Amino acid sequence: MPQIWMTYDELATLCGCRPVEARDQARFLSLPRRKCSDGTTRAKLNATLAMKYFATIREQDFDLDGAIAALREMHRQMAAPLAREPAHDGRGVA
Repeated sequence: MPQIWMTYDELATLCGCRPVEARDQARFLSLPRRKCSDGTTRAKLNATLAMKYFATIREQDFDLDGAIAALREMHRQMAAPLAREPAHDGRGVA
């Protein structure tokens, strides 16, 4: 099972409550919590909440073909500058 960490705002959206209530629920359920490098506290979802999260993703009308096309276009744009750079022969500068 993958680890899914959510902010209290994200958890509140998932559970249909306010962030303060989501924080209280995380405490009540003894969910692991940690302060991340961006300064935001995140709670690790338990199996029940993770299944609820996956169910909400499945319910969304997501344009998968559009997302794939956008990723391919981004790859093309990012690869273009690399194709123009001269090849490195592996020798150092003398």
